[in-house]
Formats: sequence, structure tokens, C-alpha cells
Amino acid sequence: MITTEQKELIKATVPVLREHGVTLTTHFYSRMFQHNPELKNVFNMGNQGSGKQQLSLAMAVLAYAENIEDPSVLVQAVTKIGHKHISLDIRPEHYAIVGKHLLASISEVLGESATPELISAWGIAYQQLADLMTGLEKNLYSDAVAKEGGWTGWRPFIVKQKIKESEEITSFYLYPADGGTVADFLPGQYISIRLFLPELNLFQPRQYSLSSAPNGSYYRISIKKEAGSTTHPNGMISNRLHDAVQEGDVLEVAPPAGDFTMDTDKLTPVVFISGGVGQTPLLSMLEYLTSTDSSREIVWVHGCRNKKVHAFREPLTTLEARHGKLQKHIFYDSLDAEMQVDGYYEGIVELDLLKEEAVLEDADYYVCGPAPFIRKQFEDLAAMGISPEAIHYEEFGPANLVLS
Repeated sequence: MITTEQKELIKATVPVLREHGVTLTTHFYSRMFQHNPELKNVFNMGNQGSGKQQLSLAMAVLAYAENIEDPSVLVQAVTKIGHKHISLDIRPEHYAIVGKHLLASISEVLGESATPELISAWGIAYQQLADLMTGLEKNLYSDAVAKEGGWTGWRPFIVKQKIKESEEITSFYLYPADGGTVADFLPGQYISIRLFLPELNLFQPRQYSLSSAPNGSYYRISIKKEAGSTTHPNGMISNRLHDAVQEGDVLEVAPPAGDFTMDTDKLTPVVFISGGVGQTPLLSMLEYLTSTDSSREIVWVHGCRNKKVHAFREPLTTLEARHGKLQKHIFYDSLDAEMQVDGYYEGIVELDLLKEEAVLEDADYYVCGPAPFIRKQFEDLAAMGISPEAIHYEEFGPANLVLS
């Protein structure tokens, strides 16, 4: 058990973590990959190259130090990390490796300031966090394998269909290679895909939102092709899926995970707000509502550059016709003459233009897209009087947004 004196030592490192946290986490990852290169197969090396993972970990370490008196306030963040870990097949033994290199990094970066007492305090604090995480993840693993068609770790799936949805987005329909069923999931969750990259001699995992309603037979993911080369951090796996993976190929898949989910028991209105490929988890939620004949009032707000890159435009029209209480609002950077009709707007997504059509009593708001898009929509909703508790958002990649 961590003592009061040790908590004070942890809190005393907060100013250093605020100023030099990324330096510490960058050193940590470099050290860990040098001594345990096998972990490069677990971590997203694209995020390592961009610095996103180092920043995300620095923010997490800082948050833990700031809340060492009551770590329970971090339960939402810890749950999100736990879901990400089971999607990467992180196991308890990995925590010992991470702890060893984290403590060594604190000592090496802080130098003389890293007294034996401070290292001991951080050691106990880290073990407390590791115990919390492994307990949470044990339950998530148990839940995953207990489902009909459920599993843990990596399972081979066949790409049976590859369908182009727009100039940038392609859907992949994945069926279990063993012929079995697939576990249901909560609308909004994701799966991890793992590919071997010969140019890196590494397996690399990536998370992709499930873009269809649960069906027991297949998973659908809809992936944006990124600009640049296949070795660019943002396109290392996505572009290879677009360019090299064909129907009939086998991919390794981890079970569904993620805490950005819709409460399917509610009957109150829902407002979906997406930018670009951020519509994919929201599309899963929308398909679920229409496939279950939900009576909930639904507003769909989506923004992208133009009609050519707008994926699922026709399927959305079909869903709108099927559901009597669905209204859509589409924003394009520029409108051609054909699209200058009701429900289409020129420019970026501006909720002010929709006024009361986007602000519904007792509604839940689900927002997904690039980080600047999420921040703008969150702030605009808050300015309209929407409670932060009613706004749910998903940031693709390492979590760097803190909105409240």
C-alpha cells in the first residue's frame, strides 16, 4: 500500500512531468524497444514515429501523478486504455517489462533528483496501477471469450468482399476462416487488424471501427486510404489494405473492444455528428437503430470535402427512407448545382446553422472525426447549453484530447 509520504513524493514530480513528460516517455520507449525489441510487434510504430504515442503516455502518467490521492477519478480513462490493451493482446506479463523500463527511465532522465525514495514510491504507484489494469483486463478477456463466437488473441478472418464506398474509403467484409460465428459487439466498438510488414520485419496492429450493425456472421470495417506512401505513419496499414489485400486474403483479427458505445436501452433522441471517416462507428449505431426498428428520433450530421469522397451516401438515403424519424444534414466544402437542395450545406459542419434541429431534449450526442473537428463540435454543443455528460466522442489513435 502506498504511504502518505510516498504520495507526496509522487505529487512533487508533477511540475517536472508537465514540462518534461514527453522527454521521459520518449526515452522510455527507446529504452524498452532496445531491450525488448519483440514489443515492436505489439505497439503501433506509426504512432511512435509521429510522436503521438509518447504524448499520450506522458499525459496519462501526468494524470496519474496529479490524481494519486484518488485514482478512481481516472476510471473512464483507465477503461478506455483497458479496451485498447485487450485489442492488442496485452497480457499481465507485459506490465512487468513496462514497469522495469519506466522506473529505469525516471531514474535516467531525472538524474540526481531520482532519489531511491522517489523510485520506490513510483514503483509502488506503478504496481498499484498495473494491478488495477490487469484486473480490469482480466474481466474484459473473460467477457470476450464467454460470448457466443467469442475469442481472445488473434483469429484468422477471410476478406470475402472488398467494396469501394467512395474515392477514399473502402469496406472490407471479414468472415472467420474457421467457419464459426463471430461475437456480437456494441455499436461503436472496433476490432484490431494485424499484418506482417516485410519492410519492417514486424507485425503491426491497427484498430478500425466496425461500420455495420452486429449480425453474427461477419465484421465490416471501412477504411480511408491516406495520402502519401505506404510507409507514412498514417497509411502504413490502411494503404496496404487498400492496395495489396484482396478478396480471399486472410487477416488476423482481435475481438471487438472499445468504450465509445451507444446505450441501446435508451428511447431518447440521438444526434450523430461526424467528419470524414469518423462516420464509421456512428454508422454502426445508425444501422443498429434502423435494423431494430427503433422509435428513437435520430439526427445525422456529416461533413466531408465533396460528393466524390462521401462514403455511404446512397445507403444513408435507404436508411432514411426506412426510418421515419431520421433527418440528415450534410456539409460539403463546396456544393455543385445538383447538391444545392434541402439538407445540404456549404462549408464545414456548423451546428449553429441547424439550430433547434440539432438540439433535442434529453438527446445524446455522438461525435467522431479528426481531433480539431471533435473539439469544435464539443465546444459548439456546450455553447448551445448541452451538458458535457450528454456528449460522447471518439478520437482515433492515441488519446490526446481532454474535453470537459
